[in-house]
Amino acid sequence: MFKGQPKGLYALALANTGERFGYYTMLAIFTLFLQAKFGFSAVATSNIFAGFLALVYFLPLLGGILADKFGYGKMVVTGIIVMFAGYVALAIPASNGVDGKIAMFGALFLIALGTGLFKGNLQVMVGNLYDAPEYQSKRDAAFSLFYMAINIGSMFAPTAATKITEYFMAKAQLSYDGAIPELCHKYLAGDMTVADRLTELASQQGAFTGDLTAFANTYITELYGAYHWGFAVACVSLVLSMGIYLGFRPWFKHADVNAKQAAASGNQAAVQELTPAQTKARITALMLVFAVVIFFWMAFHQNGLTLTFFARDYTESFAEGFSRIGFNIWNLVLIVVAVYGLFAIFQSEKAKGKAIAAVITVAAVAGVVYQYLALGDANVAVLPQTFQQFNPFFVVALTPVSMAVFGALAKAGKEPSAPRKIGIGMFIAALGFVIMAVGSLGLPTPDALAAGATVAKTSPNLLISTYLVLTFAELFLSPMGISFVSKVAPPKLKGAMMGCWFAATAIGNYLVSVIGMLWGGLPLWALWTILVTLCLISAIFIFSMMKRLENATK
Repeated sequence: MFKGQPKGLYALALANTGERFGYYTMLAIFTLFLQAKFGFSAVATSNIFAGFLALVYFLPLLGGILADKFGYGKMVVTGIIVMFAGYVALAIPASNGVDGKIAMFGALFLIALGTGLFKGNLQVMVGNLYDAPEYQSKRDAAFSLFYMAINIGSMFAPTAATKITEYFMAKAQLSYDGAIPELCHKYLAGDMTVADRLTELASQQGAFTGDLTAFANTYITELYGAYHWGFAVACVSLVLSMGIYLGFRPWFKHADVNAKQAAASGNQAAVQELTPAQTKARITALMLVFAVVIFFWMAFHQNGLTLTFFARDYTESFAEGFSRIGFNIWNLVLIVVAVYGLFAIFQSEKAKGKAIAAVITVAAVAGVVYQYLALGDANVAVLPQTFQQFNPFFVVALTPVSMAVFGALAKAGKEPSAPRKIGIGMFIAALGFVIMAVGSLGLPTPDALAAGATVAKTSPNLLISTYLVLTFAELFLSPMGISFVSKVAPPKLKGAMMGCWFAATAIGNYLVSVIGMLWGGLPLWALWTILVTLCLISAIFIFSMMKRLENATK
């Protein structure tokens, strides 16, 4: 799995891991922060969240165009600096008035701009490592490994956000309750109908003295103050990313060359010349893929919006049974170690290596069993953002499985092409939301819930199962799509084409808000069915264009 890869891959992957850890720590609590600090409605929160995601993924187009002119490395370093400034601005507490909103939107723009300069261009350099003939056959596997590294950072992010929130709330003799922030804002706005419910919940908090107004102000202030500390984590992670990138630059310096720089150095062999017809065919193929992935990201990134709302409002706040171990990040780490240890047993060439891998695997499994038995009959408390750690966990744990399957198919000459994998991924994504649609049957609408309707909350296993299926879809689609772009993009347009991949992602991210705006009066099963339909239509479309897409790669 790792054998034969250029060491530059690991340096670039680790630099991206640090950046993604900070980004997803921020994103895990972002929508909760918006509602806690500013009292935004679900619709307003949806639009801000989707707009920010769209900007984050659209600006790599600008970053790619600039990199094609000035160089990939320059844009990556500039991006880290700009992102750092944005996270610092977001971490500094401000009021929840107009000036606080201006500061927040300014910080979000800097984060998006920095990400645009950093993200796509780092991945172009990864692709450039595999232009060498001896590495070309390892391109898809490399992007799977790169994608896995990204998700290692993402996996720890929700736990980091949760622990920071819990720590600072506990210092104020408070604990997180997803229902309290909205009630506090309504009460402070003069809605006395929520007073009894707020009093009931406030009485369970150590800081409550009987003064409901004081409690509401204190709770909101302490909660969004804790979120600000969570945003500060991203500042630290970016410092680490910059250190890794600069410290290991000699490993990948040769990949930091665009077509203009290669031509200027006299290395014409590094610039593949294409006829106008070939260039047109490749760009057309890429645009068709971009059109499809729009709807995947529209569905997939519901994890930070409506699926988080579902976790907060419709899912039990505790886990029981075996799934309890999944809400402790260190248990997930042990499971990942066991998976990789198991693969190492079969892939190690020497007996000593197999023995070491076996010992590590047994120890990791024993650790998980011990942690489970130590829980006894106790339930485990669950916060809404914690569910977001399951997707990156599944990516990390399942990457060696997917690589082994694709590797075996490749040896047999039956591995699907990258476009075909993308189409399969869209079908699997549809299945993920079928699970949500079935699990949501009979649940009241969000509007009915806000009006006082009772709800029999669902098991956390519903969301865990959905994230598992969506992860299978992601592994078929995202790393394969990035690999496809790096392979097919005309050399003089590599940065721009990778930027277009992210621009398509941006459109999908903005369309996330469509489901958020429908979050209210529409039955939940109908919301998820919309996503099922869009994924199925996209899958059918890409398979109808398969011949053209596959011909473009030849």
